[in-house]
Amino acid sequence: MIVADHSKGLITVTAYGEFTLADFREFEALANDSLKTEGPQNLLFDLRQMAGFTLDMAWEDIKFSRAHGGDFRRIAVLTDSQWVTWSAWLAQAFLGADIEVFDDEGEARDWLAEAA
Repeated sequence: MIVADHSKGLITVTAYGEFTLADFREFEALANDSLKTEGPQNLLFDLRQMAGFTLDMAWEDIKFSRAHGGDFRRIAVLTDSQWVTWSAWLAQAFLGADIEVFDDEGEARDWLAEAA
């Protein structure tokens, strides 16, 4: 399950439990709408409560990243997982955005605000 929100220039996604394809599609719809109306966005992914993800969601994430490589300014990932940290580093190969991993939400939001 995810909770997704949008405020001017920032899309926030918090994942709880398993991150599924249906969850990703919810994020994708919000992101596409925001990109159409406002242009490039910042993203905050809070994955501290995520228990895992489905393979179809991971595949959709790769496709989305390749299609929107230049559409995001900064992406902050909140996690304490080394696997997620490594995945975020790998994602930089597909994205033109700056990606940083944080364990403190305040620091992540401050970093995103610098690019607003």
